[in-house]
Amino acid sequence: MLSFRAGLSSRSACSLNRRSTRTRPRHGLFDFRDYKQSNIIVNGDQEASVIRKLIFLFGMGLILLTGCNLPRANPAISLPTPTALVLPTATLAPTMTPTKALTATPTSFASCADNQTTTLINNFKTALQTSNGELLSSLVSPVHGMDVRYYRDGRVVNYNQVHARYVFGTIFRVNWGRAPGSGKSTVGSFHEVILPALLDVFNRNYTVACNQILVGGTYQAVWPYSGINFYSVYYPGTQLNGNLDWHTWVIGVDYVGGNPYLYALMQFQWEP
Repeated sequence: MLSFRAGLSSRSACSLNRRSTRTRPRHGLFDFRDYKQSNIIVNGDQEASVIRKLIFLFGMGLILLTGCNLPRANPAISLPTPTALVLPTATLAPTMTPTKALTATPTSFASCADNQTTTLINNFKTALQTSNGELLSSLVSPVHGMDVRYYRDGRVVNYNQVHARYVFGTIFRVNWGRAPGSGKSTVGSFHEVILPALLDVFNRNYTVACNQILVGGTYQAVWPYSGINFYSVYYPGTQLNGNLDWHTWVIGVDYVGGNPYLYALMQFQWEP
């Protein structure tokens, strides 16, 4: 029994020695199988690393290309909020011309016997007293318009028929010139300055004279429009004031198509 076990033990030992000889090389000898196995593992890891890098670079390229093609957002610009503009009411401005030099009173005129001029002056009075722009417009010369001056040496303003239609309500203000004595400028619209002065005569007992300037002062009153008929509408003033409150408006008359029209208005009054 002992010999069999000893023999078995010796065969087992030989078998083990043969196995260890196959799996482990002797010291100092190269085993190709170990090299092949290790080479496969190393090369496999390197290939995997290269593939991952290529995938990463490819992905970054796509991101960059996509970013270049994306529209760039412009910075927000703060714009002011629009506000409604309140525009002033449009009004027609009459034509202002320099003061004309006064000339001598003309010696020859058309006949003063035309009854149409009396009707013209009466209609003018009605237009003033009722502030009727349509009526006044129909009386203004369609060719020349109507010159108006507040002072005899002041500014001349010309109103055509369209202007005349709105003079009783217009806000157009004029510097009519400097007042005699004080030298203060008189500024205002037609209905603020001219209308009250006209009514100061037409609302009183006045006298009408053709081609004569009736005045109560001592200065020489001259009509500056040669060849144009005119009519003085004269208020002589009161004795209580020594007749210094006399007042005259001279109306120039222009004929167009055989009909008389208002050509010019000029005021004369006492001057200090």
